[in-house]
Amino acid sequence: MTNQSAIVEVVQETDPMLLRSLNDLLPQLSRNAQAMTMEDLEQIVDSECSDLLVVRAAGGGSILGALTLIHFRIPTGIRAWIEDVVVDASARGQGVGKALIQAAIEKSHDLGAKTLDLTSNPDRESAHRLYEGAGFSVRTTKVYRHIK
Repeated sequence: MTNQSAIVEVVQETDPMLLRSLNDLLPQLSRNAQAMTMEDLEQIVDSECSDLLVVRAAGGGSILGALTLIHFRIPTGIRAWIEDVVVDASARGQGVGKALIQAAIEKSHDLGAKTLDLTSNPDRESAHRLYEGAGFSVRTTKVYRHIK
């Protein structure tokens, strides 16, 4: 990372400052994203099936980026999935995304995951370069979604 004083951490505790920082990032992730409540954040952090990874500025400052690592057991083994990768526009190109992805890869290995998957909007070419540079490859598949 260009900013060597920023660190990746797995969130263990929630607080109003963390909630505010993450909610500030959400519009950069999706224009339709709704602000999280403290209860939403607590459910993510307390879940046994997910880890919220963040990059903070030096000294425990603002959140520069975040992702959620989902992990679960299925009959064929442990799988992991990366969701909601977001890096603040002011921190892009400084290695924040790379640090987050590398931390997620390491955590998924530690969990014994056979695979680590993610999806990405076809228009986010810089994100694709990041993922491919981290060792991900495009998988020929179709993703289906059921909407209530």
